[in-house]
Amino acid sequence: MTDSDPSSRMSVKELLIVLVVSLGSFMAGLDATIVNIALPSISKAFSVSTTLASWVLNAYLIILISLLLAAARIGDIRGYRNVFLIGFAIFTVGSALCGISPDIGLLIGFRVVQAAGGAVIAALGAVMVTSYLGPQVRGQALGLVAMFTMLGAAMGPVIGGFLTSALSWQYIFFVNIPVGILAILLGISVIPTLPAVSPKGHLDIPGVILLFVVLSSLILGLNLVQGGETLTGGALLVVTLVFFALFLMRQKRTEEPLVDLSIFSNTSYTFQSISILILQMGLAGVMFLMPFYLEIVRGFPTGTSGAFLLSLPVGNILTAPIAGRISDVIGTKKPIILGFITAIIALFLLSTLSAHSPPHLVVLYLFILGAGAGIAYAPLNSAIMGESPEKERGMTSGLIKMMTNLGSSLGITLTLTVATVVAGPALAHTAAHSLRSSDLVPAFDVAFLFCMSVQVLALLLMLLAKDRTGGSPLPHESAY
Repeated sequence: MTDSDPSSRMSVKELLIVLVVSLGSFMAGLDATIVNIALPSISKAFSVSTTLASWVLNAYLIILISLLLAAARIGDIRGYRNVFLIGFAIFTVGSALCGISPDIGLLIGFRVVQAAGGAVIAALGAVMVTSYLGPQVRGQALGLVAMFTMLGAAMGPVIGGFLTSALSWQYIFFVNIPVGILAILLGISVIPTLPAVSPKGHLDIPGVILLFVVLSSLILGLNLVQGGETLTGGALLVVTLVFFALFLMRQKRTEEPLVDLSIFSNTSYTFQSISILILQMGLAGVMFLMPFYLEIVRGFPTGTSGAFLLSLPVGNILTAPIAGRISDVIGTKKPIILGFITAIIALFLLSTLSAHSPPHLVVLYLFILGAGAGIAYAPLNSAIMGESPEKERGMTSGLIKMMTNLGSSLGITLTLTVATVVAGPALAHTAAHSLRSSDLVPAFDVAFLFCMSVQVLALLLMLLAKDRTGGSPLPHESAY
């Protein structure tokens, strides 16, 4: 397939559809990071504790992850176009309500509304790309979506810091309104209406409730363990295991499950889904620990540290679309393996950093890590969607996003745990200026090696997975 082959290029209409989906991914990525930097201002504005203010972030994360599979199922039943646009409208209205909230309780409540809309636009992104575009351009389209997701996540702290300091914290929510309106109007005009995949289907409400308990107790438990409340956090993790078992029992017995467990008999599908989680674990762990290294060990100001950290998403943004397009031609397995090898090398290099390493090496290693993740991520999305039967693609799209978000939570908790074991509990509790860099450098080195080891596991899984030749549709596939 050559560049002159029109089937290897997206049409204008296909590009516009990808743009609408990408705007949703951008907003989802942006709101995952934009609030963090404004939490002190929110806490001060409402005269509440930092712990209470943190629920502005926690409530959003819990609802977002818990509703991803439910949102995907609703899309299967009601049709992707209308559900996606309604979700975008809910997200936009929720953003406006957050910006005008008069107290912290209403702000947290409106963040729940915003998260419900965010779950819809996040869950349906990959399945809409797969449904509306042919398999010969799936990888490059998913690469563009991945690029916008990372761009949103990367720009969140930058935009959030600027808006909070130049205007006020309310504008971190108001910024969503014009983008949301643009995406909705564009979506109405360019996204065609396709028949629903399961028009007579039903949403598994008990399954949704069980999954909510599983994921909320998991996220809260991990946060408490990370904060040193081991007993309470451990109890919540036990609750997670109990309700996860109940959820699996429910999915096996119900006629219309949220997750068709039989799909995991496809080992390639299973290995690739696990690899998505592992890839995100490594990225989240590094992005969490690197500010400690840069600010405590190296003494860089926060603004400079933030600029260094941007090199990781820049590497991802530059490689994701290219890797997606290449995977359409040569298949998904080779780019995925190359991406994981690149990430493993980068994590090893990060583990060699000392208290005197030149700053340009930090930037270079982070860029290489981001590039490796970008090379792997879009082909991974394409491979998983390609392995999914058409009637399960909505579920798969939501599952990809759920695994990505869970990877972030697990990555932060596990890398901090590893670093704390090496450096001692002071890393998790004490003020930055009171820690000695000589105690921290070995902790960071071991933590980065831990991140590297889990990426090696993903690489081994991908070596066992089957390849999906680019541009070759499954028997049930057809382009719009």
